[in-house]
Amino acid sequence: MIKSTKQKVTPKRNKLLKCPTGIKGFDEITEGGLPKNRTTLVSGNAGSGKTLFGIDFLIKGATDYNEPGVLLSFEETEDELYKDVASLDMDLPALVSQKKIMLEHVILDRKDIQETDFNLEGIFVRLEEAIDSIGAKRVVLDSLESIFAGITDIGILRLEIKRLFRWLKEKQVTAIVTGEPGENDTFTRHGLEEYISDCIILLDNRVRD
Repeated sequence: MIKSTKQKVTPKRNKLLKCPTGIKGFDEITEGGLPKNRTTLVSGNAGSGKTLFGIDFLIKGATDYNEPGVLLSFEETEDELYKDVASLDMDLPALVSQKKIMLEHVILDRKDIQETDFNLEGIFVRLEEAIDSIGAKRVVLDSLESIFAGITDIGILRLEIKRLFRWLKEKQVTAIVTGEPGENDTFTRHGLEEYISDCIILLDNRVRD
């Protein structure tokens, strides 16, 4: 009698490439960090640490993984960002001076976010110039609410958000975009970004006693 020696082969699961954040404990929880070359939505109320999470991601990338990064801020100025991280022993100014991190503060006027002829071309141009100038591999956009504040047309919103996320993927950068939860248990005020993001992180802060 002839016995078969063929063994059952268990198919290997294709692992998603990860980009380590360098944030203590976070990479262990997420089994490696954020999805590499994809966009992650970091959602949380004011004061939950969204901006600091993004800055920490950029600083660790520049210092530990040789990955330059760009922060496009629509809310806080460069000086305000320096003050935010000064108490956390993060030398952000040194990394900026070494061109390992680039900070871009974008001021959006009301006329820039009107629904008529609204598009993100100006932001794409500025962001591409920043990414290419330092060879950035990491990008943080803080925050989406500021970009789309005056837009109520769901069709325009959906189209432009998709364009933004697709553009970031084509640039081969690992991106974080921040947003605040909406009123109807959505992760953003518009409730659209969460369906397009490759990953969602919800930050929570609670006051007890």
